[in-house]
Amino acid sequence: METETNLGGSQGSVRKPELKSYSHKQFHSTNALEILRESVRIMRYNLGAFMLTAAVLICPVSAVLLPNFLVDQSLVSKLTVKLLLVAKSSGLPLQPFVKHSCQKFAETAVSSAMCFPLFITVSLLSKTAVVYSVDATYSREKVETSKFLVALQKLWKRVVFTYIWICVLIVGCFTFFCVLLVAICSSFYALGFSPDINVYGAILVGLAFSVVFANAIIVCNTAIVISVLEDVSGVGALVRASDLIKGQIQVGLLIFLGSTLGLAFVEGLFDHRVKKVSYGDGSSRLWEGPLLVLMYSFVTLIDSMMSAVFYFSCRVYYSMEASSRGGEIQPIMETVAVVDAR
Repeated sequence: METETNLGGSQGSVRKPELKSYSHKQFHSTNALEILRESVRIMRYNLGAFMLTAAVLICPVSAVLLPNFLVDQSLVSKLTVKLLLVAKSSGLPLQPFVKHSCQKFAETAVSSAMCFPLFITVSLLSKTAVVYSVDATYSREKVETSKFLVALQKLWKRVVFTYIWICVLIVGCFTFFCVLLVAICSSFYALGFSPDINVYGAILVGLAFSVVFANAIIVCNTAIVISVLEDVSGVGALVRASDLIKGQIQVGLLIFLGSTLGLAFVEGLFDHRVKKVSYGDGSSRLWEGPLLVLMYSFVTLIDSMMSAVFYFSCRVYYSMEASSRGGEIQPIMETVAVVDAR
């Protein structure tokens, strides 16, 4: 159907029987749980490659992100105060919910800005390695570091270019959300509505933004996979991703929800058990901290693998939909060549 090449291949095929004999262009599932199971099967097939990626690339990032080593708390405090002033001028009462939301938003903004060099290098490299390994596994090949490095030289620029556009999209979403929230709350305040109405309006805007933001994240994750496996990048990868996931949005939302809840759960445990010692003398942090870092890294690895499997599933679904329309529209994947790693 399309021009392909085996990525990360070796001379002999792997003898493990766990992975079915289908190729990546035959896998399709409309169930997020099936995509999770498929990811686990893929991990068992090329366990060494995924564990090496987790140990060398994902764990160091998790060890920095969870304790917030790079985050300047003074900047967080200053930004929180400014957000509270904006909220108060917009008519929002400074309730605990509003204060907590402003603080979390400030922490996220400062953390993203301070950790951006880490995200665009090590973290992005780990996502690329995971996608590469998933594609190699579907080609029934072992992953070789030397061939991955050769392929990386050809695809790294477009992966970085795509990631930069993803950052622009996310920043644009948050900026639009802030402007819209302030505008709505200010309008309610000017019209004389009570502060409680302002809070309810802010909550509704926040819920609507959460849905839009979740869809944007699904598009962005799929765009990263596309930039690795296809000769397209930047805005083109984002447009292709948004076109490819049509009809599979619900599956993508469930994957995003599961990954977000898993990461948030581990972060909560780390904050309670490691950062805030409310029990004993704190000696258990010596083993709980590294264990939670490993848990966080594992959830991150599974999330990246599920994004890659989701891409292959969407590709089959798109082709099936195009075929069901009698070939009126040629599947986009037929015109795209997977990256040549030779």
